[in-house]
Amino acid sequence: MAYLSAVVRRAASRQMPASGRNIRLRRFSSGAGQTTEKSVPYHKTLKEESSQGKGPTRPLPKSASVVVVGGGSLGCQTIYHLARMGVSDVVLLERDRLTSGTTWHTAGLLWQLRPSDVEVELLAHTRNVVSKDLEEETGLHTGWIQNGGLFIASNKQRLDEYKRLMSLGKVYGIESYVLSPAETKDLYPHMNVDDLYGTLYVPKDGTMDPAGTCTTLTRAATARGALVIENCPVTGIQVRADDVGVQRVAAVETNYGTIQTPCVVNCAGVWARALGQMAGVNVPLVAMHHAYVVTERIEGIQNMPNVRDHDASVYLRLQGDALSVGGYESNPIFWEEVSEKFAFGLFDLDWDVFMQHIEGAINRVPVLEKTGIKSTVCGPESFTADHKPLMGEAPEVRGFFLGCGFNSAGMMLGGGCGKELAHWIIHGRPEKDMYGYDIRRFHRSLTANNRWIRERSHESYAKNYSVVFPYDEPLARRNMRRDPLHEELLQQGCVYQERHGWERPGWFNPRGAAPVLDYDYYGAYNQKPHGSYLYNQLLGDEYTFDFPPHHDIIKNECLTCRNALAVFDMSYFGKFYLVGPEARKAANWLFTADVSKSPGLTVYTCMLNKRGGVESDLTVSQISPGTQVSSLTPAFEGDGYYLAVGGAVAQHNWSHITTVLQDMRLQCKLVDCSEELGMISIQGPASRTVLQEVLDADLSNEAFPFSSHKLVKAAGCTVRAMRLSFVGEMGWELHVPRQDCVRVYRAVMKAGAGHGITNAGYRAIDSLSIEKGYRHWHADLRPDDSPLEAGLAFTCKLKSSIPFLGREALETQKATGVLRRLVCFTIDEKVPMFGLEAIWRNGKVVGHIRRADFGFAINKIIAYGYIRNPDGGPVSLEFVKSGEYMLERMGATYPATAHTKSPFDPENKRVKGIY
Repeated sequence: MAYLSAVVRRAASRQMPASGRNIRLRRFSSGAGQTTEKSVPYHKTLKEESSQGKGPTRPLPKSASVVVVGGGSLGCQTIYHLARMGVSDVVLLERDRLTSGTTWHTAGLLWQLRPSDVEVELLAHTRNVVSKDLEEETGLHTGWIQNGGLFIASNKQRLDEYKRLMSLGKVYGIESYVLSPAETKDLYPHMNVDDLYGTLYVPKDGTMDPAGTCTTLTRAATARGALVIENCPVTGIQVRADDVGVQRVAAVETNYGTIQTPCVVNCAGVWARALGQMAGVNVPLVAMHHAYVVTERIEGIQNMPNVRDHDASVYLRLQGDALSVGGYESNPIFWEEVSEKFAFGLFDLDWDVFMQHIEGAINRVPVLEKTGIKSTVCGPESFTADHKPLMGEAPEVRGFFLGCGFNSAGMMLGGGCGKELAHWIIHGRPEKDMYGYDIRRFHRSLTANNRWIRERSHESYAKNYSVVFPYDEPLARRNMRRDPLHEELLQQGCVYQERHGWERPGWFNPRGAAPVLDYDYYGAYNQKPHGSYLYNQLLGDEYTFDFPPHHDIIKNECLTCRNALAVFDMSYFGKFYLVGPEARKAANWLFTADVSKSPGLTVYTCMLNKRGGVESDLTVSQISPGTQVSSLTPAFEGDGYYLAVGGAVAQHNWSHITTVLQDMRLQCKLVDCSEELGMISIQGPASRTVLQEVLDADLSNEAFPFSSHKLVKAAGCTVRAMRLSFVGEMGWELHVPRQDCVRVYRAVMKAGAGHGITNAGYRAIDSLSIEKGYRHWHADLRPDDSPLEAGLAFTCKLKSSIPFLGREALETQKATGVLRRLVCFTIDEKVPMFGLEAIWRNGKVVGHIRRADFGFAINKIIAYGYIRNPDGGPVSLEFVKSGEYMLERMGATYPATAHTKSPFDPENKRVKGIY
């Protein structure tokens, strides 16, 4: 019998004599196909005798409203929720048998707490479906076992992370407890607690059975009219251009017939990339080997909770009277040649790769050292660049939806994501804020870049169990998109952040240049790790939930902006032109504000969905036609608008606008000039004095008022100057042709040298903007928030008669009153907050913090979060003012003051030049 201790000894003997590096780091990829059959630790799977040579289990219909491809967790959950929402003519096509790809061998763990409010809600829905809804609906038991979950902390930072999860869990009524090592030992007698700092125990976590769940889901779906067809591989996707040239799904092809359909849902898991290629859609995921081992019987292990020891990168799943042991290693094996014939298959386990989990498992549960191994389970799983699923309508083809790339979490996220995907298909958008999973979170230049997909997916896999710190940045495949000031700022100490493929300034390091180097795979696969790597060292210095060590540097950037002036390189912004004969009609419908007053004005506005949720906030400037083709002054017929949108969400904005234009069939076009234009923002009390030396225009309040723009000369170069601010100071943005950016930047810095000018980055913008009460999309402003809830009613032309997308929903909400409201809080105690903290009002939890930062001008923590009335009524301003508030951070509460106006410059004088 093989014991786990023998595996450790065997692997320990395989050292490379020259370098000392363990041989396990050499394996990089595999073209291996299916190996001899192995067992998985379930009482049953859905495998029957080979389906080779058999036809489909049911005749194919000639048409369907929706065709779901892939019979794993996501496919079954999606068809179930579509049927539950009333779509009866939906078909699921599975190339082999249900679960035969990756679902059948999954561990099936469900942990309720994650560092995301949306994910907590998704997991809660999955849990309800498998533990309650399906059994009530069908009378069948899904195999759900509620044995609890235990998170292990071996250091203070890890326990702090768990305490953050516990505070968020209170908002959703999720029972959890921080346990001491002694209390942990009482709960789990087999556990070694000598090296523990503490644990987080969640009693209602549990384990799902893939076969039982998927069988029950499809039983419930077919009872509502859905059709499930197995043994029917898809061979093609028909895509046709409509009469205005938009590519749309038309049909699904198989060897047994073609189904006409306007909608295909790609739930093909590891095989999703190949299915996407059939339709001309990029699906950015990779396939990797992912493994666990199942032990022999362990006396006294029954009814123990599942365990996640993140610091040892290992999990221990209860399997009756045994344990399954798995984790995320630093050198996973890529499956290079994904086989179409792979079904109910497993790979031979590579012990050189897997052994790194064994030592951690034995340390945590010492009885494993003398426990035999009953079986090994090493199967394929799909992984993505940020370890988040790929969902939503593909930007390339209308009607082609993604529900794949679940990073070995398809079972526990399946219920929540299946519901949201169904809602997306039926109504055009999900109910929740699913931007973090939306395929449109990736810029189109990235989704077909194989090196980016591979490197990022590796890093996300290897760091899956790492502590999620607020200011971490990826190291893999950086420098994809660099603006014209990149090298100039790098030499001045710019520490870059990565957003949407762009390198954008984070903060400026007085120690000098800290370039981002090529990815070294953390030393895996015989890659030589970087030696002295300053950028990585600077990131590591900030691995804390206390104030970061660079706090005072960012303070200096902020206060220099408040007291003198600062220069911000915002060139990564998305810069679009909306032009054409019907551009005004499009603008009136797309934008909540009236943006068509006259050329020369710049308007801050939102874009909404049909439910009144905010899909974007941006600035829109009406422009006059240019006389020649130019990125600064484009030629066009009709009306024209210049749009500046946050660079991290540019693809989302582009896709939202494009979809609306296609649906309305308007004669106008959207032109992307993001790469052709830079954007330099000069902000602060001295900005007018300095820029008056650089620009050839009168910058007085009368000649150049706030929210206006002009074409002017800067250092001899034509630029578009806009008097705007993202930080709450008097200032101007200069939108500059790419080739002129360095020249204009140097002229500004030279003019500002005698006025205390400084470079500043987005860490400063985050602080300055929250201090002024400016919103950040996808933080305190999301697609499930309305402008009325977010305090942005002033952006909506509700007093006009002009219709706009989402107006009806806003009018209804205005009439009935908002049921939640965004509130600004400050606390006097100097403790850092980052978001997810619970909000207490009069002794009851009423919400959680979405965004928080330190405001250096007011010398306080500022936090924004949405609050609800526990009684279910409207949340009026009087309700906000009348409460006594506490913010809970890591289990400790702090008195908080609620503000109905920005605590900094509430009269909005500074942006108008009144100091």
